[in-house]
Amino acid sequence: MADKLAILAGRGAMPALLAEAYPDAVCITFEGLDAPMPRVDARHRFEAFGAFMGDLAARGVTRVVLAGGVGRPPLNPAEFDDFMQALAPRLLAAFQGGDDALARLVIQVFEENGIAVVGAHELLPALTAAPGVLVGAEPSARNRADMARATDILLALSPLDVGQGAVVANGLALGIETQQGTDAMLRFVAQTDQSLRGEGGGVLVKRPKIGQDLRVDMPAIGPDTVAGAAAAGLDGIVISARKVVLIERDRLVRAAQEAGLFIFAEDA
Repeated sequence: MADKLAILAGRGAMPALLAEAYPDAVCITFEGLDAPMPRVDARHRFEAFGAFMGDLAARGVTRVVLAGGVGRPPLNPAEFDDFMQALAPRLLAAFQGGDDALARLVIQVFEENGIAVVGAHELLPALTAAPGVLVGAEPSARNRADMARATDILLALSPLDVGQGAVVANGLALGIETQQGTDAMLRFVAQTDQSLRGEGGGVLVKRPKIGQDLRVDMPAIGPDTVAGAAAAGLDGIVISARKVVLIERDRLVRAAQEAGLFIFAEDA
């Protein structure tokens, strides 16, 4: 059987990048998600997941990549097909957990139906960064102390499945990413009174949670992240090497250069 790939498109630029790189892939969008794509081969509803899986089987799809943000789409149980009704107890349990619990269920469902899930970073390795400085100056000693503090916070929170980002300035925790996302956290930090953050500066650290499956919901930064970090008065952004997606990499680098921010990929 041919190795057929399907791109399941969420929000953001990633689905279009994959569609351009893999012109033979099946491009699928979902109702309720704004997913600009150069082409769309099929559009499905989450409530009719059985029909969606049947379509994948009919097209001979053997691999899927979940590309772009999805979040927790609103579902109408009254419209569930038989597949979704059977899945409902497991889905409810996953919704009561964090994002990782939901991601694990999604992967399980595909694998139980003979379809492999691959990560966008596996299909486009250039989406991630090798260790070292991507743009700007080397992090200072104070920056590195803030990096270590933010990393400790995220590692401590990993078992709670909370978020993938934290902001620390002068050793003070100014923001922790929650369900609202990185941009909302950075807006909150930007509004923080200077008296609560020391003498300016600080870093944003983005990294996966301990044991996180990077095939789904991989951490990401993009030009909007840089704009938010600059507005929050940060010195730079620290990411995990090869484990964080760089959205619109060229724009991201230019934006960081213009804002005077460093981006550093930590080998962790």
